Amino acid sequence: MRYGILLLLFLSIQNLTAQNDFVIDRGDTNLWQDFTYDMGNVFQGVGFAYSRPLYWDGGDALIAGGTAAATLGLYAIDDNINREFASHRDDVPQILLDYGNYAGAPQNNYGLSGAVYLTGLFTRNEKLRRTGVLLISSATATGFFQQLTKSATGRARPSGGFGKSFFKPFGGESVYRSFPSGHAVLTFTNAHVIAKQFDNPWVKAGIYGLGVVPGLSRIYDQQHWASDVFLSWALSYFMVEAIDLYLDRKYAQKYNNDSDKKTSLDLNFSLNSIGVSYTF
Repeated sequence: MRYGILLLLFLSIQNLTAQNDFVIDRGDTNLWQDFTYDMGNVFQGVGFAYSRPLYWDGGDALIAGGTAAATLGLYAIDDNINREFASHRDDVPQILLDYGNYAGAPQNNYGLSGAVYLTGLFTRNEKLRRTGVLLISSATATGFFQQLTKSATGRARPSGGFGKSFFKPFGGESVYRSFPSGHAVLTFTNAHVIAKQFDNPWVKAGIYGLGVVPGLSRIYDQQHWASDVFLSWALSYFMVEAIDLYLDRKYAQKYNNDSDKKTSLDLNFSLNSIGVSYTF
């Protein structure tokens, strides 16, 4: 499965470097100047994302409210979804479960992000550098937030046998770190960033498909509830969008900036199904 991830990385790099207009002349800047500029944008991008609620308008508040309502709705039926997934656990190919654990590991996530960024840095490809910055800053923002939330809420994992409503704030033990899902956060963050690089809707859909597998596998493995995973996906999506908005001000290169294309990404849960629909 690690070779599949490397192949995905290779394809994204090829897509970015295949067109000459992706590469711009950095003038008299050197690698060190580019690196320090990018790392500054990583940390500023994280701060920008965290500050966004201070500038929400009515539409943003409505989206946040809808996300909260959907999470609460899933919370109400978490036990039912958990039983449904558990009853089909043996039908899931082991390779998918292994992929979920491997892809969601922080060291693998930052390895992928670092490889994308360093490729862009040393090839002087601003668009690929920007993508690396977006990957690193988004993973940092979502990763820190989910770790803080896990500890503060102390929600018990399904495998603990305490039920969906057992919380032990700052419990410390792994069994009390269910909400939200770190694996789902990191992998969907990567998927959303990488999908932005491609115009082909089928390629995008495939990348998003890879991005949701780890979250689903964690439900099958009794490590997270459906509401944990849903909020993780939503958090990833909104963090990436916020940081990408900030990076628009910092880099000349944009991607897929076509206002005529109307696409949407919807996260769908029901008692018998869980997944993502991509409309184009």
